[in-house]
Amino acid sequence: HDECARRDDQAAVMLPLSLLRTAQGHPMLVELKNGDTYNGRLVNCDSWMNINLREVICTSRDGDRFWKLPECYIRGNSIKYLRIPEDVIDLVQEEDLKQESRNAA
Repeated sequence: HDECARRDDQAAVMLPLSLLRTAQGHPMLVELKNGDTYNGRLVNCDSWMNINLREVICTSRDGDRFWKLPECYIRGNSIKYLRIPEDVIDLVQEEDLKQESRNAA
């Protein structure tokens, strides 16, 4: 039971930038404030959460139009939310646990 509570605590304090850095190379969905969505593989992100995606499918806010892009750049201040695969979140938590045990030793 302690382990579950510990994982929940870690998920609550997980930093978005460390999560995004771990997510590099993984698929993700990005919804912009204007409602457009971008599905692609994360190439890079910076400290302002500007991100580069590749192999991108862009969907208009009404869902009527689609574009396939080889790559795109999205400014961090235009992002409404990001959806990242669950296995990436698990990877970040595993790395945090390893770091904690290294620091304790």
